[in-house]
Amino acid sequence: HSTDNREVRGSNPRRPIFKMNKVNDLVFKEVLKRGYNLEGQTRVWNLADSKLWHLTPKQAQGFLDLELMESYKKSIIDKEVHLIKEYMEPIIKNLSEKQYNIIDLGCGNGKKAAIFIKDFSKFVKVRYCPIDISSYMVSKAAKTIKSLKLGEVIEFKWNISDFENLSNITPLLRESNFKNHFLLLLGNTLGNFDRDDILNGIKQSMKKNDYILIGNGLNSSNQEEALKAYKNTFIEKFLVRVINHIGLSNEDVSYEVRFKDSRVEMIYILKKDKTVSYLNKKIRFYKGDFIITAVSYKYSKEEFQKILSKFFKDVKIYTDTEKTYALALCKK
Repeated sequence: HSTDNREVRGSNPRRPIFKMNKVNDLVFKEVLKRGYNLEGQTRVWNLADSKLWHLTPKQAQGFLDLELMESYKKSIIDKEVHLIKEYMEPIIKNLSEKQYNIIDLGCGNGKKAAIFIKDFSKFVKVRYCPIDISSYMVSKAAKTIKSLKLGEVIEFKWNISDFENLSNITPLLRESNFKNHFLLLLGNTLGNFDRDDILNGIKQSMKKNDYILIGNGLNSSNQEEALKAYKNTFIEKFLVRVINHIGLSNEDVSYEVRFKDSRVEMIYILKKDKTVSYLNKKIRFYKGDFIITAVSYKYSKEEFQKILSKFFKDVKIYTDTEKTYALALCKK
């Protein structure tokens, strides 16, 4: 990785310094820390970290608004909700305890968790525990469940967290009679991460008889179809806010998607040289640089089973008819 002054291609020594008051400290420091990799002569800056998507209420609401986008709704939301409803009965049959904390990881607006709470509460006592890096999301999810009057909602400061801190948070939720967790990791969230890191963190946060339900897209032989869901103005306008937090404007970049190494990458390409000056430091971007703002890993059913089986002793996978989306019920 590097953020030094080394030139990868010819540059203008009089390149203008671009200053912007709205540069975000966290994002700018992430760029400095990560630097870039080289693909041939192209510099690739990898900022594919979902915590950078929800730094402001406007960003968080922008993510929720993606559910209104027809292609995204059809390829992820509708398929996942259909599978949840179709396989709710066998999922419930696995439950061996009388009380569960429903831990909603990356809770969003809580609407999918509401389906579980409604059905689970017919058989077991539940508490809803939304967890998200965004306080805006936690508030939205808690409000959703409260409005439906489906059960107790746990609201306290530890709800605001990223997945890296789960092993410290989940013990705090094991109170009174609620000793067991049923974790939800839905909405293709796993696909946005380095899977080994996140799965290991989740495993360490779980105890015997805890379960996690993971929803993720499956690999399609038609890569163009896989890219189509991500090549649209809704996602472009949502992710460009990460670019803005670096100190770059919408006019400085163009949006593209590509399929590489079993994943869809959402990329902004620099249209011209730019230097961002902030915190007494400079980051030089060159025309043609790639900035990856999001990734979405896709697996075959067999790959998905193999990956999850490395971390969990019992893995049951349910798929849609076309095998384009899967729910995986895992027990530690």
